[in-house]
Amino acid sequence: MSYFLDIYQSELNHRARAVYMYLKDRSGRKGQCWPGIKTIAAELGLSRSTVKRALNDLCRAGLITKEDRWRENGSLTSNLYRLL
Repeated sequence: MSYFLDIYQSELNHRARAVYMYLKDRSGRKGQCWPGIKTIAAELGLSRSTVKRALNDLCRAGLITKEDRWRENGSLTSNLYRLL
């Protein structure tokens, strides 16, 4: 639980905290995961726009990075999130 201490003590809003904990729970040893925004929203009971705002808050706070991922046909797929 100590890895959440910085999050608990941060000035992040509740939506960003919830999304960070969600990503942390689903990340591997390298701190990477790639859930879709729709999936995060459904599993946390939040709207897609709320999840997008939370992800942007986490990026601005320097807690995660977000990388676009592309399919072979050139269309966008889920993002790769790296927890820092």
